[in-house]
Amino acid sequence: MNIKTIMLLIAGTVAWSLTMVKSGLCWAGDCASGIGFWGPNGHDGIWHISFAKSLAKGTWEIPIFSGEQIQNYHIGFDLLLAALHKLTFIPVQILYFQILPPVMALLVGFFVYKFVREWTDSTTKAWWSTFFVYFGGSWGWLVNLIRSGNWDGESMFWAQQSVSTLINPPFALSLVIIFVALYLLVSKNNHPQPLLEKEGGKNNSPPFQGGARGGLVTRIKSWTIKKRLTLATFLFGILIQIKVYAGLLALTGLFVAGFWHLIQRKGTGLIKVFLGSFLISLFIFAPTSGDVGSVIQFKPFWFLESMMVYSDRLGWEKYGEAMVNYRSGGVFIKGITAYSGAFLMFWFGNLGTRLLSIPLLLLWMKNYKKIDFLQIFFVVVILAGIVVPTLFVQTGTPWNTIQFMYYSLMFSGIVAGVAVGKFVEEIKLNTSMIYIIEVVIILLTIPTTLATLNYHYLPNRPPAKISAEELEALEFLSKQPDGVVLTQPFDRQLAQAALSDPPRPLYAYESTAYVSAMSGKMVYLEDEVNLEIMGYDWRGRRSSVEDYFYEPDDSFLLHNDIKYIYMLKSIGSTNIDKENIFENSTSIIYLAK
Repeated sequence: MNIKTIMLLIAGTVAWSLTMVKSGLCWAGDCASGIGFWGPNGHDGIWHISFAKSLAKGTWEIPIFSGEQIQNYHIGFDLLLAALHKLTFIPVQILYFQILPPVMALLVGFFVYKFVREWTDSTTKAWWSTFFVYFGGSWGWLVNLIRSGNWDGESMFWAQQSVSTLINPPFALSLVIIFVALYLLVSKNNHPQPLLEKEGGKNNSPPFQGGARGGLVTRIKSWTIKKRLTLATFLFGILIQIKVYAGLLALTGLFVAGFWHLIQRKGTGLIKVFLGSFLISLFIFAPTSGDVGSVIQFKPFWFLESMMVYSDRLGWEKYGEAMVNYRSGGVFIKGITAYSGAFLMFWFGNLGTRLLSIPLLLLWMKNYKKIDFLQIFFVVVILAGIVVPTLFVQTGTPWNTIQFMYYSLMFSGIVAGVAVGKFVEEIKLNTSMIYIIEVVIILLTIPTTLATLNYHYLPNRPPAKISAEELEALEFLSKQPDGVVLTQPFDRQLAQAALSDPPRPLYAYESTAYVSAMSGKMVYLEDEVNLEIMGYDWRGRRSSVEDYFYEPDDSFLLHNDIKYIYMLKSIGSTNIDKENIFENSTSIIYLAK
């Protein structure tokens, strides 16, 4: 690995890690101001900390909805986080924000580079693919620069870009697993061709020396191949519990590629990998799947319409209104034209400079008779990652299915890197012209990364915090015997009122899991956002909580096995006729029984 590649890995790791490593720490030079959270870490990061602490206790109970088991959720990353905490005794929040992010960032880049180099036999293609994986961005920065003179706009076309990979740790971990598995499938170590290329066909024995010694070498290398295929099968199989979107896309890609491999008479190796992965996926996902069908809703073009209408997205309101009117009015020709234009903006806007992948993808599809299993896998994953969010949304939180597209963008970045590397290697231009082209590509790609860090993660003041006083109360609660905690329900109006005065305390930021995360206790009702995503019927429970705080009733506490009541004075005090076991300027904790 040359110095240019090492510098790229370091730069990509640092850029990605900057979205995480400041969160969960004192933000104003000392801890008198509490701890801060940048980007969406005030919600998403808090949830992972809460759930990992719960798993570390050896329970499958969901910590934000006491008495219920986890459902419709991929637990792989949180299980890893809990295991590392138990093994190292390092606090969960330190692992989550400061240790795992740079490790995962480095692993993603390293295995992308290893995989592409092994696949293409080219360090140039591997370098460019790794560059796009680390720094690929949308054209949102360019639209905003023209409109208002600022460079922000990462998710203008809905999808998050490469720089934000680590704010979704299951996504980052799934990338590590995918690229390790793909590397195993294409590995030429101890074999003159990729593992699957000769599997199952005639005369597929590698040209080793004959005799007893040659036969032994052949058996050893055959065993090595089987081990790698088995490991790849296992890795693809567990993806479903690391990131369900990754698991579904990988299985789809493996099935199509395996079937194509089969009809090309190249053997059954890839179909076996698919079948093994599929069975593993079923076995490990079924216990936490719940009613998966109720979570996904067929709602075609929701992302296109909302992208046009929402002011925090592309915000081309007249175009969006025209689209919807054409559709509702049955004006099909104009409607098809308008929606096609919106789709092109949606896809090309998200691609940014990764649009350089398109000529190579089209070439692969044109030469479909000669396409190999990896090219099929890439095409299928990219297309499926586009089609699903175009047609489906998630019940309650419709934007969640955009995460399918994250994989389309990552794989498009790899293909773009291969295309750029191919151009650099094969086009006969003088060195100066090549350098100019490379610099232009880099300069058009990195603004998304620079702008996102500058506007959202590098400012000294975070958008959300937990005050020192609340931390004191939650630390006290963490040292009490286990028991269910009742908290005041999230107040949306209070959160809206606090918008103008950042950093907002987490109780006025979003419905989060911060009480369970910081205290390590089960909470009766918390983080309504994730409860909605996972399909829990939480609204009835919220109504009961509101009734209790309006008119306290001991039967409610007894029926729901509630041991502690955690209250914030700023939300409104209620005369609770229970033992006050803690009080400071912000918080009161009552012993309910």
